[in-house]
Amino acid sequence: MTHTAGRIGRTLALVLPVVLVLSGTLAVTRVNWAGSNGSQILTASSENVSVRAKSRAPQDVLRDALLTELQEKDPGTALTHLQREVEHRPSLAQHCMSIARALGRAAVEHYGPVKAQSYSRPVCDTSFASGVAQER
Repeated sequence: MTHTAGRIGRTLALVLPVVLVLSGTLAVTRVNWAGSNGSQILTASSENVSVRAKSRAPQDVLRDALLTELQEKDPGTALTHLQREVEHRPSLAQHCMSIARALGRAAVEHYGPVKAQSYSRPVCDTSFASGVAQER
């Protein structure tokens, strides 16, 4: 029995410090060091920055979001959201036709030409239908 107790004691002597260090590390990472507003600030030296990230144009962000929505839901939902975004942000109107054509092409790839055409509606001068027709 003393041999078993000795083995348990040695195991605890090795494992317990590791557990305590890990739990302490996790506890420190959960502390709000930035203050009461909850934001975290990371600092980096400008010497280590190789390339700045390019900001994406709003129309590119919208197009990618709508293409994802088309895949996850359906083209009708994506077209509705395109129309709402253009109404909400008129600056996107000049890009509406190209986004709708991209949605049309993606709809053909995902749903086939016949089903994709069934989602067609007069958003951005029927550009969605134009995109469907281009992919046929």
